[in-house]
Amino acid sequence: MDFLKSPPSTEIDPLLPQNEPAPEIQGYGFSRYRGYEGIQPLENDSEEKGPDDSNEEENDAQSFSTTSTKSAINAIASLFTAVVFVAILVALLSPKLRNDNPLPLPTKPPTSLKDRVSAILEGTPLIDGHNDLAIFIRGAYKNKIHNKTFEDKFAHGGLELNVDLPRLQAGQVGGSFWSAFVVCPENASDDFSDESYASAVAHTLSQIDLVRRLQDQYPSNFTSATSSLSTALSNFHNTKSLISPISIEGLHQIPQSAPLSTLRLYYALGVRAATLTWNCHNAFADAALISSSKGTVVAPYHRGGLTSAGRQVVREMNRLGMLIDISHTSYWTQKAVLSNKTSTAPVIYSHSSAFTLCPHPRNVHDDILELVKETGSLVMINFSPSFISCLPPPNSSVLPKFYEKNNTLHQVARHVVYVGEKIGYDYVGLGSDFDGMGELTPVGLEGVDKYPDLIAELLKMGVSDKDAGKVAGGNLLRVWRTAEGVAKRLQSTTLEGEDEVSGW
Repeated sequence: MDFLKSPPSTEIDPLLPQNEPAPEIQGYGFSRYRGYEGIQPLENDSEEKGPDDSNEEENDAQSFSTTSTKSAINAIASLFTAVVFVAILVALLSPKLRNDNPLPLPTKPPTSLKDRVSAILEGTPLIDGHNDLAIFIRGAYKNKIHNKTFEDKFAHGGLELNVDLPRLQAGQVGGSFWSAFVVCPENASDDFSDESYASAVAHTLSQIDLVRRLQDQYPSNFTSATSSLSTALSNFHNTKSLISPISIEGLHQIPQSAPLSTLRLYYALGVRAATLTWNCHNAFADAALISSSKGTVVAPYHRGGLTSAGRQVVREMNRLGMLIDISHTSYWTQKAVLSNKTSTAPVIYSHSSAFTLCPHPRNVHDDILELVKETGSLVMINFSPSFISCLPPPNSSVLPKFYEKNNTLHQVARHVVYVGEKIGYDYVGLGSDFDGMGELTPVGLEGVDKYPDLIAELLKMGVSDKDAGKVAGGNLLRVWRTAEGVAKRLQSTTLEGEDEVSGW
């Protein structure tokens, strides 16, 4: 990929001015060589002498020369013997004094854009907050991962849509939350019965099984979803194995009759994040979008966002160390989760963008961004075209129209920069939605191999190398570690939540 020859952006957006390119790093602080020009030579101090003096001095000189030569040879021999003796003594008696790993000589920091990007992604794993590979495999291959066509394309390249192993490697991807997505049941927003939700739970188990079988099939490429964060990080740094937790996308994937026990079982299977809703309300939280006879529409105000049962689920997720994901949820659900310490751990938006740049109900409003900062939470920018480039709708009850001209890699970078400049680069990350957005992708972000281009674009827009590393994965690791710390504390002081069960 050519980072330095990308065409200039022609995108038009009056809401946010373009930033100047980042200055390149120049020079390095080595001192200049200094010669010996200031040292004066010794002057000749010989005096005029007679013939007798000359003969006598000549004899003395010869005698002195012979004696001096012998003395010098003896001194050199003695010194050599002493040095060899000391060296042998040190080698034999004090091996711990040897330094087998001397400090490396200082090296110049990377200066080219490509080298800077590579250094960032070598040091910090790029972790995508939301990858829908499992949806694609279910739709295109019916979860048959031993199908020869799938095996060839996945392992060697050329798999349809956005993800395969060669592209993951080319993109220097460090990991992903692999979504075990399941569509909402029919009438899910109104009927929360076990009969309605039973198929969703069964399909969830099938999708979790798919992700785990894929990890078992390619163990050198994926770290197991059940691995600890420390183990997964170690594997990334040692072997470049992908950090690979599983996520579920909506609490319609747990039954109303046994939500807490189901969450615990999902966690045991490798689920480390759960979105509170998808495009339907459920027994626990309200969604931003719902299905109707007219298709997907903006959901009106419903129950204030989070139900009492939903608050119990949030508490149990905190106790487990499962990340709470509020992408897809309504404005009121987001506010309820982020306010009044409803969650004792920071939360994530696994795949949402900035509402100010694209006023879509799936995106995050500015006042909510301030709550994200206050709680140490994280917005992971979505690449889906409809959420990054749209025109303002006539009113908030109507979905905005897609604006194709700004459907580009640069526009995705603008969302990152907007959130970073609004609340700080500690609170923004990347959540692509690859393999879940269909065939239309932002120009320049056609697959997971294009991540380095996106990081390069951030650098060109003035984001520092340090902040770019935070965006790539550092911030998600911070939130994940914090959630694990909260879980450890709660597990030492709080019993697990128990479901209200009925008789047989």
